[in-house]
Amino acid sequence: MTLFRNTLLGATFLMGVGAIPAFAQAQAPDAEQGDGTEIVVTATRRATSIQDVPINISAVGQEQIARQRIDDVRDLADFTPGMTISDTGPGSTGSIVLRGLNASDADATGASYDDALGVYLGEVPLYYDFKLLDIARVETLLGPQGTLYGLGTLAGAIRNIPNRPDLDSIEGEVHSRLYGKDHSGKIGYQLDGVINIPIIRDHVAFRTATGYFYDPGFIDYPLLLQTPGVSLPQPSGPDIVTPADYAANLTGRKDLNFEKTFTTRNQLLVQFSEDLKVNFTYAFQRTKTDGGQYNSNGVLGTGRYESAGRYIEAVNRRAHLGSMEINANLADIADLVATTAYTDVKNRNQSDNTDLLLDLDYGYESFPAFSSWNEATDRRKQFNQEVRLVSRHGGPFNWVLGGFYNRQKRQRDYIEHVPGHPWVEFGTQPNPDAVEYASFVKSKITEKAIFGEGTFRVTPEWQVTAGARYFGYTSDITGLSVLPLLGEPVSPYELDPAGGKSKKSGWVWKLNSSYNFTPDLMLYATYSKGYRIGGPNTVAPCILPLDPTQQNVCGLPNEIQYGPDTTKNAEIGIRTQFFDRKLTFNFNVFQIKWDGIQVDSATLNGIVGITVNGGKAKSEGFETSFQVKPVTGLSIQGTYSYVNAKLTEDVPAIIAVNDPPGTYPSSPIQLDALSGDRLPGSAKNSGSLGATYTMPFMDGDIVADWTATYRGNVVTRLGWDRAYGDKLPGYVLHRASLSYETKRYSVSLFANNIFDKYAVVSVANDRSRVGLNDGVRLRYYKQAVINPRTFGIEARFKY
Repeated sequence: MTLFRNTLLGATFLMGVGAIPAFAQAQAPDAEQGDGTEIVVTATRRATSIQDVPINISAVGQEQIARQRIDDVRDLADFTPGMTISDTGPGSTGSIVLRGLNASDADATGASYDDALGVYLGEVPLYYDFKLLDIARVETLLGPQGTLYGLGTLAGAIRNIPNRPDLDSIEGEVHSRLYGKDHSGKIGYQLDGVINIPIIRDHVAFRTATGYFYDPGFIDYPLLLQTPGVSLPQPSGPDIVTPADYAANLTGRKDLNFEKTFTTRNQLLVQFSEDLKVNFTYAFQRTKTDGGQYNSNGVLGTGRYESAGRYIEAVNRRAHLGSMEINANLADIADLVATTAYTDVKNRNQSDNTDLLLDLDYGYESFPAFSSWNEATDRRKQFNQEVRLVSRHGGPFNWVLGGFYNRQKRQRDYIEHVPGHPWVEFGTQPNPDAVEYASFVKSKITEKAIFGEGTFRVTPEWQVTAGARYFGYTSDITGLSVLPLLGEPVSPYELDPAGGKSKKSGWVWKLNSSYNFTPDLMLYATYSKGYRIGGPNTVAPCILPLDPTQQNVCGLPNEIQYGPDTTKNAEIGIRTQFFDRKLTFNFNVFQIKWDGIQVDSATLNGIVGITVNGGKAKSEGFETSFQVKPVTGLSIQGTYSYVNAKLTEDVPAIIAVNDPPGTYPSSPIQLDALSGDRLPGSAKNSGSLGATYTMPFMDGDIVADWTATYRGNVVTRLGWDRAYGDKLPGYVLHRASLSYETKRYSVSLFANNIFDKYAVVSVANDRSRVGLNDGVRLRYYKQAVINPRTFGIEARFKY
């Protein structure tokens, strides 16, 4: 999938503190459009013009999603100051950091789950990049959101609001895109459509949105093994590969980081009356790729768009979502919204595991053809219910009251293979798949919460809001690991697992007030507390006492669970409009204090990655945006964000590095994180500047636009300058489009990353893990890169 879509439209660019109003936006579901010029949002659980919402919110409407080619959540950062998204390819949702609230190392493979923020499809919380087909708008809220939403969030929430079935008319849309990409040998395409059918007029309607995406890859894998366990991974030594040795041992495949995605969302609306509606939804999406979107930093002569992986690194991930949403008017006293949902997300992936096993220094390198690959299956099953009452009785006081239940079960199965290795015969059981290590982990987290807000309008211009949330959760984990080469069973399910439990509860709260000095000038302030629940690590618990004669790869009792962390968020902002909305300017400042930070670490036995709690941090900065319409048809818009996120407390022995760097066998030590260390993964400075010109022509409009976006430098880990991390340079990208649009159809030419800029957005591991390990050139270190120049044509037809 292309990382950078088409340009921002000035009439649609909504930022930061309830930012710039969007014009000609789609109507909010079940809400009036207002005056026809501003987007209507439901972030406060009421349909409200975005300029009247006294919290930090940005929004992008349906027309802008289509024009900007915003395909999924990874395309939103240019529209949201304070948000940094590193597109690490189709193998995961990607890494999303809001206002710098991240303390873990950057990862070139991204993330498939992150509970620091909430990602919603309609009223259903999940962390998955469903394609944004037939979406009415996307609302992004920065700051804790625990008193209005069932899912408590530490950093913010992203709400994808779908178009609902229309009870009155048959309608549809067909859309296609065809494009090329530099450094790729294939053509990309997309085909999708929407159909709405009233089944029983005024009472029952069905709506479906379905599409297929093929994005051509641009990362080649030239060093794949022809026959694992037989072929030599570096047949000519650690520096070069001769043509003859290459022909005898290696092979290559091009453009392996392609994306193939099928997606569908289907809704059935049953309206018994204007006061009682039930909406059923089923959504499914599957994404496949065969490689990562990263290079290997020149290992064995590989280039910027080449990986030195010994194996294909395939990912197959899919998600099912089923939900039922009830909307009812309770005697004009309150609106009831009750949602029941079930989601099932499954990720299967494999990757090159050779360097990890060499690092353990068990003598694997004595076998010249040694190589290893791993496979993992990660499955999350989530059942959640939310019941919410929203007052509608009028008067100076209104309220929201809700209850939330969420149960998430997770199972991770993990296997490491050593094909062709003679040690496989040392085991006591048949081992045809050459399994060196295998584990499973099962966990269950159950969360319950009661939340609510009350708003009192002291005067027509001044309102005060207070909210609170009480939550509690329990976390259970069981699992086991085995080492078949040492005589243990090949499957960990043949032995009795170990496990553990934990539970926590607590309160969060919110205070908010706003004052309208004029209809076009609002001042608002918020002080709120956020939290993120703890949970189990995906590591098999140790069976105590440990056997010192065996290789132990497991988690001690204090390593199999981690606790919650909390934030306190204070911000103040203004929204302004002048000259009949020809000039809009918005600005806010914020400070966030973060305590009990959840951060990556590793187990004492086996150096397995886990999450631990430790330390305090602070994030502070400001966000601003503007839009000006100097003449008819021309709109100029811009944004700027400054985020200074750093530790405010020393955290001892939490950064693992190889010391001295490049020396093997590895001698990992734990460095201290220090107060003042910059938090990794987010840009301190970011911004955009764009212009849009619309000119009537025949039965429609010609629309030309251009946008430049800037992402400042990003550090890849805590203490990056002493812990062998990176400060990734900032970069500017340009994109443009030219479109002809009518009410029935549109045709567009577009180009993204016009000057074919090369930039690294994230890395895997650190620079202490490069060099030679007993003569083997390590391939640990990887650099995730942005999509190269993309150019194409797009057409859309409505009926």
